Amino acid sequence: MSILSVENVSHGFGGRSILEDVSFTLLKGEHVGFVGANGEGKSTFINIITGKLMPDEGKVQWCNRITYGYLDQHSELENGKTIMEVLRGAFKGMFDLEAEMIGIYEKMGDVNEEELAKLMEDVGDIQSILETSGFYTIDAKINEVANGLGLGEIGLDKKVDELSGGQRTKVLLTKLLLENPMILILDEPTNYLDVEHIEWLKRYLQEYENAFILVSHDESFMNSVVNVIYHVENGEITRYKGTYEHFLDMKEVKRKQELQAYEKQQKEVEKLEDFIARNKARFSTKGRAKSREKQLEKMEILEKPKERIKPTFKFKEARVPTRYVFETRDLVLGYENALTKPVNISLERGQKVAIRGVNGLGKTTLLKTLIGQIRPFSGEVKLGDYLELGYFEQESSKENRNTALDEVWNEYQSLGNGEVRAALAKCGLTTEHIESKMMVLSGGENAKVRLCKLMLKDINWLVLDEPTNHLDVEAKEELKKAIKEFKGTVLLVCHEPEFYADVVTDVWNIEGWTTKLV
Repeated sequence: MSILSVENVSHGFGGRSILEDVSFTLLKGEHVGFVGANGEGKSTFINIITGKLMPDEGKVQWCNRITYGYLDQHSELENGKTIMEVLRGAFKGMFDLEAEMIGIYEKMGDVNEEELAKLMEDVGDIQSILETSGFYTIDAKINEVANGLGLGEIGLDKKVDELSGGQRTKVLLTKLLLENPMILILDEPTNYLDVEHIEWLKRYLQEYENAFILVSHDESFMNSVVNVIYHVENGEITRYKGTYEHFLDMKEVKRKQELQAYEKQQKEVEKLEDFIARNKARFSTKGRAKSREKQLEKMEILEKPKERIKPTFKFKEARVPTRYVFETRDLVLGYENALTKPVNISLERGQKVAIRGVNGLGKTTLLKTLIGQIRPFSGEVKLGDYLELGYFEQESSKENRNTALDEVWNEYQSLGNGEVRAALAKCGLTTEHIESKMMVLSGGENAKVRLCKLMLKDINWLVLDEPTNHLDVEAKEELKKAIKEFKGTVLLVCHEPEFYADVVTDVWNIEGWTTKLV
């Protein structure tokens, strides 16, 4: 049974065609992976099917009475509420029913016997609905899902105003799962989740009885939860039945077939053109040449399969620093309260270290304290000499109105317009991306602009906070290669062990330093 039908949809932006005559079908119970490189139109398509964007052509039709829940990269929370208050909002319909029932009870003292019987019947109906829906175990359900995604460590009584962007995303994801819509639409749900909570979400989606559409660049996660892949590339959407690994194999087969068909036709065209050129002037062969011309005119010429722009990342190396990049003495992390025990660690020149541990324990705080953006709660950090820092922050401002071009140019004003454009193009960005505002770029495009700024700087100490969030598969592979080739020192926070396992020399687990229960 078809739940969602998309027919012949086309959409463009600023003169560029993003989707061209695409069709898509979601069947009952399908677990769909929606994949494609950064900037290929995944977010555009999701915005079209959720009604946030009208297509230029074509139609979108949902099955009657279907409910869907959508978690996107730019979802927002209402400030002033605690995490628990937000999560209880997932059951608003039930709380409204409870309020209606209480209102009925209050009326009962002022009615006659006949009206009382009717009110008692209404109360019974509501009570039955609430019991069947699990209303009286809501808090237990909230705690189960919240703990599964790591909100328990933060504290459900904490105000959402005090949360980081990653923690706010966790709250939105938890609320969406608690709402239990008929269809889930998830855009990069594993961003900001650590390994343990990704495993919990993986099991949840594997057992999910309804259909979902998942946008993700986490290949391992995708491969374990989907049974259908839709691939968007060059404005087209292609359906593949099976796992993500099967899709990769089939995509390569399709690419080779298209290239072989193109090359075969090109040889045939050359042969025909050569025959026509040699024979159209001779009276005896003029007829055959005309016949070949007609054959050529009727031929549907195949386009050469497009080679997508691949990013190229390389970090420029500054002079060699002193032996120790930093040393700490009884360092305690924290703001109003301590997050860790006193820690004595050091990082030597040339080391490449990954920092792991569940979210909320202070990985980002550690990075910012080590580079001097935040003062230690207590203790000290002693930095080495001749350090040239390159720092990639986990989050960027959502209100950044600079174009990608201006974002880089403002920092490197000695470069010419062409040089800045060339640097951004090397990172896999098109002219349209380069001239777009940072606030409207996708998460992956935004990350590529920020990586571009890093790569224009001479550095010997690279500090990366969740750099793989939002990056497509090719960009992640290229970033991994660049980190491997970088001869300087690296400190990396990342929730993907498969990304850093063969890159780093050491792994620091912050769970051993925390004062919190893990």
